[in-house]
Amino acid sequence: MNPNRRVTSSLTDLLLAAPIDTKKYEALYKHFHEHPELSNLEAETAKTIAAELSRLQAFDITTNIGGHGLVGVLKNGPGKTILLRADMDALPILEATGLPYSSKVTMLDVEGVMRPVMHACGHDMHMTCLLAAAETLLKLKEKWSGTLIVLFQPAEERGSGAKAMVDDGLYGKHKIPVPDFLLGQHVMAMRAGSVGSKLGTIMAGADSMKITMFGVGGHGSQPHRTIDPAVMAAHVVVRLQTVISREINPSDVSVLTVGSLQAGQTENIIADSAEIGIDIRSVRPETREKVLASIQRIVKAECEASGSTVAPVFKMTRHLPTTVNDEPMMKTLEKSFSEHFGDDFDANIPTTTIAEDFSILATSQGRPCAFWHWGGIEHGLWDQSLKEGKIDEIPANHTARFAPVIQPTMRTGIHALCVAALAFFGKKSQHRL
Repeated sequence: MNPNRRVTSSLTDLLLAAPIDTKKYEALYKHFHEHPELSNLEAETAKTIAAELSRLQAFDITTNIGGHGLVGVLKNGPGKTILLRADMDALPILEATGLPYSSKVTMLDVEGVMRPVMHACGHDMHMTCLLAAAETLLKLKEKWSGTLIVLFQPAEERGSGAKAMVDDGLYGKHKIPVPDFLLGQHVMAMRAGSVGSKLGTIMAGADSMKITMFGVGGHGSQPHRTIDPAVMAAHVVVRLQTVISREINPSDVSVLTVGSLQAGQTENIIADSAEIGIDIRSVRPETREKVLASIQRIVKAECEASGSTVAPVFKMTRHLPTTVNDEPMMKTLEKSFSEHFGDDFDANIPTTTIAEDFSILATSQGRPCAFWHWGGIEHGLWDQSLKEGKIDEIPANHTARFAPVIQPTMRTGIHALCVAALAFFGKKSQHRL
């Protein structure tokens, strides 16, 4: 037998031989869902995760990395170091799922504004699956050799959490081993039980910005004595719609969204300024630069056309890189996932305009990574919607009614993490003299 062969066969049998109490993790998932916390404010969530990892009595735990980030390390003999990652933060959305464990939480965000809070992107499922995978891999420790890292990241929704952890010395002062391979996943509005990935770019990059335009305020009854920033901003919003549709090749994946517009506080006062919030998505660096330049051109031209005497202010609020799956890693994952999930695995899903900061944990160290999506939509709802041509009507991530069905979503997420990790770990017998 080839001593360098990876563990690719009988992974399903291994998982069946190491059952865990799924009811316990279903209850933990409901707890996470019912008690969400906003980006950079995940203190209680991190405490709960640390307590769950401590219960396993096997992981060296380091907390407060880059904010509320935490890491568990399980050293299990010689071999590769594998990092599995989950994100922890929730969104400022008022939940409308009607679930008995739905969130009623409100909290002050980092700017001091009271917000409703909801796990509307599945991070509650991500955390639960990673904790369950950690227990499963611990039970299987006689079957593999190497070092397992489970990393729980804050502030993914702001695109800052991965970088914050790296900048805070994740691999330096905190002495977390630099992984050989990094693996991550995200639950999506796909059929529950399905898993999808692809070679190369799986997710676009993202940039967000706030733009402030300045006018001259005054009484609503005397607009001739003002320079109205609300009108200025409205023209900008309309004009920005032509950037993608008229300036970017239709074959190039890109999106420009105006997500917020704020001007004034009451009906009869013309404000002094207006602020718009913009989010763009792109795959190619040259497309990103072109879209950003077009935004600047349009905003500056509209301010001049409106008679504004103060230059607009552009403030970049976040940047997420493209997520590119490593080719050798994907060949290994494709084989292992195909063997375990069968026809439920798709190895060539389309590149999505959804963005992630996961890859920073790898690229900052020059290490390869791979990412996949898995489904959380109940079979009956998915199949009926597909039959009626209404897939786009299914509540998706970042909406108030996004609610992954607990099973088989959780089981699939746990198995995907375990199969992926075992595919890169060597067998225990490989490292014995």
